[in-house]
Amino acid sequence: MPEDDRMKILGICSSPKGSRSSTLRLVRAAKEGAEENGAEVELLDLCQLEIKYCNACQTCYKTGRCVHKDDFQGLYEKILAADGLVISSPNYFHSVTAQLKTLIDRMADAAHCQLLTGKYCCSLATGGSNYDQVTGYLGDLMIGFGAFFTGSAGAEMSGGPAALEEGERKARALGRSLVDDIRNKREYAEQRAVQQSIRSHFKELVRMNKENWKHQYDHWNSIDWR
Repeated sequence: MPEDDRMKILGICSSPKGSRSSTLRLVRAAKEGAEENGAEVELLDLCQLEIKYCNACQTCYKTGRCVHKDDFQGLYEKILAADGLVISSPNYFHSVTAQLKTLIDRMADAAHCQLLTGKYCCSLATGGSNYDQVTGYLGDLMIGFGAFFTGSAGAEMSGGPAALEEGERKARALGRSLVDDIRNKREYAEQRAVQQSIRSHFKELVRMNKENWKHQYDHWNSIDWR
């Protein structure tokens, strides 16, 4: 495959522990699996970026741009340009880290306009236990933004080094599966049904607010409300 035609995957690690992060080890393993299967992967440390809190001003609904001048827009452009996403977080009190939640809250425009449609995503997490609380949340979120969800992997750190090693093995396999899904344009019928319901909801919401949400109304018009 020519270099310019290689599928692009963005891996996002939201652990604040930097190079000491067990979550980062999972993301690196997924990156290796995806690269082995022919993808180009960029790994990004979310905690190194400045992303301010959403203030619910709805400017992005009206214009497609955020009022904040920070690192969000550059990251958002990378997300929208990617064919696939690997999203990860340690389990912090039954949810994702504050850094990742801040990014998610800034992506309301992507939800309303279903801008992740056509992409494939997977989720990774670590935790003393119940890492699936995070991977499940992220999977539902990505489906809600329009993407297909390939699957998840994680590690319960209470299981010691062996649990993390097994998590890495599963993450590497998940990276390969993500590339297969993108390459084959895999259809997930059950997810598609959920997406259609969500899509209908947001289309109606935008229609109701068309006078104020000009950018979003123009977006749906541009694709004939499909």
